[in-house]
Amino acid sequence: ITSMDFNHRADRTGVEESAAQVNQIIESEVAAGIAPSNIILAGFSQGGVVALHIAARTQYSFGGVMALSTYMCEPHTLVQEATPSNKGTPFFFGHGQYDDVVPLAMGKAASKALEDNGFNTSFNTYVMQHSVCTDELQDIRAFIIRSLQLEA
Repeated sequence: ITSMDFNHRADRTGVEESAAQVNQIIESEVAAGIAPSNIILAGFSQGGVVALHIAARTQYSFGGVMALSTYMCEPHTLVQEATPSNKGTPFFFGHGQYDDVVPLAMGKAASKALEDNGFNTSFNTYVMQHSVCTDELQDIRAFIIRSLQLEA
């Protein structure tokens, strides 16, 4: 985070460095035989920024993407940088209506930026602040079961 101004908040270099570390983990899992379709990329707050950055730009098609109480780093770059790999992948957004750290509007803007670029997003709000609540956990569970085609 470089600024509390959301137009300049995310440190692109820092996001890319974090994304490179997560990408190494993904590469090692794929090399170990885990199918990318069995990977759900998830992040809360700053972790969500990294998850969204990777998911929109990767070569892999994941089973799902979860973006919790988060926003997007430089959404205007999606037009040039987005790959088609996860355009059919379900993206689950969860955000608190009373989030005082990442305003609800920033989460909605991230979801809309992805949607406008052809991604499959669902945006869910919860009566909470910058946290996770029981209702959201139940929705996350259902999302994981659907995304990985598991039996409940």
